[in-house]
Amino acid sequence: MELTASDVWVMVSAALVLLMTPGLAFFYGGMARAKAALNMVMMSFISIGLVGVVWALWGYGMTSAPALLGGLVGNPAEDFGLMSHVGTPDLIGIGFGATFAIITVALISGAVADRTRFGSWSVFVPIWVTLVYCPLAFMVWGGGLLSADGAIGRTFGEAIDFAGGTVVHINAGLAALVLVYIIGSRSDFGPKGFHKPHNIPLVMIGTAMLWFGWFGFNGGAAGTAEEAGLIWVNTMVAPAAAMLAWLVTERVRDGHATSIGAASGVVAGLVAITPACASVSPLGALLIGVVAGIGSALAVGLKYKFGYDDALDVVGVHLVAGIIGTVMIGFLALPTDGEGGGLFYGGGAGQLVAQVVATLFTLVFTGVMTAIIGLAIAKTIGFRVSAEDEARGVDLSEHSESAYAFGEGDASYDPIAEEARV
Repeated sequence: MELTASDVWVMVSAALVLLMTPGLAFFYGGMARAKAALNMVMMSFISIGLVGVVWALWGYGMTSAPALLGGLVGNPAEDFGLMSHVGTPDLIGIGFGATFAIITVALISGAVADRTRFGSWSVFVPIWVTLVYCPLAFMVWGGGLLSADGAIGRTFGEAIDFAGGTVVHINAGLAALVLVYIIGSRSDFGPKGFHKPHNIPLVMIGTAMLWFGWFGFNGGAAGTAEEAGLIWVNTMVAPAAAMLAWLVTERVRDGHATSIGAASGVVAGLVAITPACASVSPLGALLIGVVAGIGSALAVGLKYKFGYDDALDVVGVHLVAGIIGTVMIGFLALPTDGEGGGLFYGGGAGQLVAQVVATLFTLVFTGVMTAIIGLAIAKTIGFRVSAEDEARGVDLSEHSESAYAFGEGDASYDPIAEEARV
């Protein structure tokens, strides 16, 4: 069978999405404290290794094989090791799907920066992907419970989630919130203990890599040239609008616009357009971006009000913007062949109901399952480093390395003194 242009595009898109996880590593590594930068990078990189193995052995089968448990998950034994796909072009799409699973679990890590045991994180990743990500991906994209033929989809209508508003961003954002409550806050958490990102240029480089890779993230599944063009433009304009909206919000609230705000606004816009990228007009994408930029900019401060230590604002950006993008499809979805569409296009409330139901289901499913996994790890091997290790930095305690060496070798680097200096 000859390699088609579509095959090539999916392969390129998969490479772009895989690049997003190192981009996320830079983004999180730069936002973290100097004494935790390597740990944040490693939490993303280990996710690539662990999920890559899980996906090949049983993960893919759980997202696509014949349904088990009433449409909750596919059969993990059906495609074990992917042996039945060797010699077929199926492996192209299978590889593309793996990159989504990888970055979804890596996103969670930013919320628990500075105080999480690397070994415990390495246990959490494969379990969470197996029990949370794969079932939800099957329910939304694999013909399961939330799809058109599933029980919820038939009852309330099929929700639109082109590239992962529920499966990726709401899923990761809610999981991050649950883990934060299980692991607990850092010793100096609070507005007075707020730390500035230690390497802002690294954050901006990571943002650029994420935005670049996101064109494959959203566009990899495009079925026609017309759809691909719409996705590409929407993936450009929504984060652009979100960045501007975030900066204006900062300016009004704080009196200044920051580069971290610009980077966070871009990510919020990318998150929000992900489920809607093939279903709204560029004007709709602009509106989604503006709402996501303002909403996420305001939401990141809620952690101080409600007392959850979301270190790098995973909840404020991914959960909030993911909900905004998913629900706004119910208002802004374009009609298909002159029929249906969102509320603003005369399609009635049906699509909006489907979007809200899918959002609520994802919140409940992810919340319950992540709580079970997180509590089991916390009560057995433990999730959190000691107070002493947190004080001297998880780079040294977990990896025996430092991101920066001053003077002659790592021995001269005092992370506590450096943190105080910064």
